[in-house]
Amino acid sequence: MIRHAFLLFILATVSPVSAIAQESVITGLSTENIALNATFNGSELFVFGAIRRDAPVPEGSAPLDVIITIKGPEEPVTVRRKSRLFGIWVNDASVGVRETPSFYAIATTRPLQDLLTETERLRYGIGMDQAVRKVESHPGITNLSPFAEAVVRLREKTGLYEQLYGSVDLAEETLFQAHIRLPANIIEGEYTAQFFLVRDRTVVSSGTSEITVQKTGIERWLFNLAQEKPLIYGILSVALALAAGWLAATAFRLSKR
Repeated sequence: MIRHAFLLFILATVSPVSAIAQESVITGLSTENIALNATFNGSELFVFGAIRRDAPVPEGSAPLDVIITIKGPEEPVTVRRKSRLFGIWVNDASVGVRETPSFYAIATTRPLQDLLTETERLRYGIGMDQAVRKVESHPGITNLSPFAEAVVRLREKTGLYEQLYGSVDLAEETLFQAHIRLPANIIEGEYTAQFFLVRDRTVVSSGTSEITVQKTGIERWLFNLAQEKPLIYGILSVALALAAGWLAATAFRLSKR
């Protein structure tokens, strides 16, 4: 009798756990290498994936959502605040922002505020305010959030930051896809694509892929020359400038004849 009671207790304890479907994400990208050359005018990245489960999703479960973020190499940024002095706009104060992504895009199946709790969003660093948040202190300025917001606002205007809410297509809670535009003014480096599966306002699985953006051709050669042999690069730049000036002057003189 005691033995049967013990088995019933074990079944009652284990059954609910085994009924929960464990979900994981399988991700893919249209390309993992992007070449920056003289003709590069931007690129569209096709992002796709699938959800793998070890058991069917129980009836009555909250719907599944997908969040995709693309983050570029981080770099420091200085934000300057302007104020009007005697009718002239001048720089009033400057604040440094550390580790700011050079590019940041977020694509979701629904508006972000409907998908995650604030705790989950902060835990995984999802959102524009989380991408730009390491603002250095400044004497005399207590509220530094406007400086971080200025970085986001300015980079959204240049296409380097983008919020694509509702742009992820999710079919039968199994397959998903999205298109994310990389503008022509991106810098080279390693870009990170992160994928988050969300159910009941909680991240249940995540995955990461890497994208390499690299200069090629003459751009690569000039970049390496400037970094490794700056003196030769400077002499070459001056020589080219003089040659261009001489050619322009010669062409102008011949056109006058």
